[in-house]
Amino acid sequence: MREWQSLSPVEAGFRADAGERIDKAFAAGELKGLHGVVVLRQGKIALERYFPGADEIWGDSRGVVAFDAGELHDLRSVSKSIVGLLYGIALADGLVPGPTAPLLASFPEYPDLTADAARQRLRVSHVLAMTMGTQWDECLPYSDPRNSEIAMERAPDRYRFILDRPIDRSPGEAWTYSGGATALLGHLIAKGSGMPLGSFARERLFAPLGIGDFAWIKGSNGLEAAASGLRLRPRDLAAIGQLLLDKGAYGGRQVVPADWLEASLTSRIRTGDGLDYGYHWYLPRYGTPSVRYGAFGNGGQRLVVAPDLDIVVAVTAGNYNQPDGWQTSVKLTNEFVFGGLAR
Repeated sequence: MREWQSLSPVEAGFRADAGERIDKAFAAGELKGLHGVVVLRQGKIALERYFPGADEIWGDSRGVVAFDAGELHDLRSVSKSIVGLLYGIALADGLVPGPTAPLLASFPEYPDLTADAARQRLRVSHVLAMTMGTQWDECLPYSDPRNSEIAMERAPDRYRFILDRPIDRSPGEAWTYSGGATALLGHLIAKGSGMPLGSFARERLFAPLGIGDFAWIKGSNGLEAAASGLRLRPRDLAAIGQLLLDKGAYGGRQVVPADWLEASLTSRIRTGDGLDYGYHWYLPRYGTPSVRYGAFGNGGQRLVVAPDLDIVVAVTAGNYNQPDGWQTSVKLTNEFVFGGLAR
């Protein structure tokens, strides 16, 4: 297990009462649903708080949980960004096709699709950047069978379902949020490595970072739900953020290739809501190029990396399936973490 060093808030450049301000805001109902926050500065824990609250595992209620540093938590779609890192590791090992490779060349089991001239334009890069140009709608509630991710879960062959969606636009033209894209990446990693996605993650990412305990919920096909099923402790999520700050290196080992991180954190498309998107990472535009990176998940799960401040923020929360569920994490990060820095 990874051993963490700590700094006092003052040593880390925060106001002396930064932690107490978070406690008071939670008690006052200003940080609804917050379960945990870990803030790193200079690679050390500068702020850490946990709060009790109602929780669930991929939709199954756990009741009220008294969270602490040892409790695993759903990451939901933060899982997507971690799959993006795993793809880069697999690519460096020659296990998966590169971004410019034709996507359908990896799916010869669907000859009717590979023969479709319109689909022949699809590249792996379009999957990585979620710019496939096919119909996909996750705006509907995840309880609605018309939600594309739910429909994928219920399909007899999820990969055919993803690849066979009607084409709306030219690949690369526009961004469409898609758990199906991440499912394809997870499949390619598992196929190329010859091991389940979770086993590959354990061997090539988690173990090298000192992350010994995790869970990856399986979908209806019995395989890890790449898009949303990962469960980690907040400290371990923060360790992944620190890995980005350290250009993919930890403990004298290059865990994620530095060139893959550069490629992943380069803007490929605008999402339409004030963000850019790289290869499965969000890039809030605080300058050109972007100087901060993020991974976001249903319910308020959030990982924010701010190289300009040498800060990593990992947040877990229980505001699942709420339209404004992200607001607690944004308020916490902007007002109490970045806003808690000593002036």
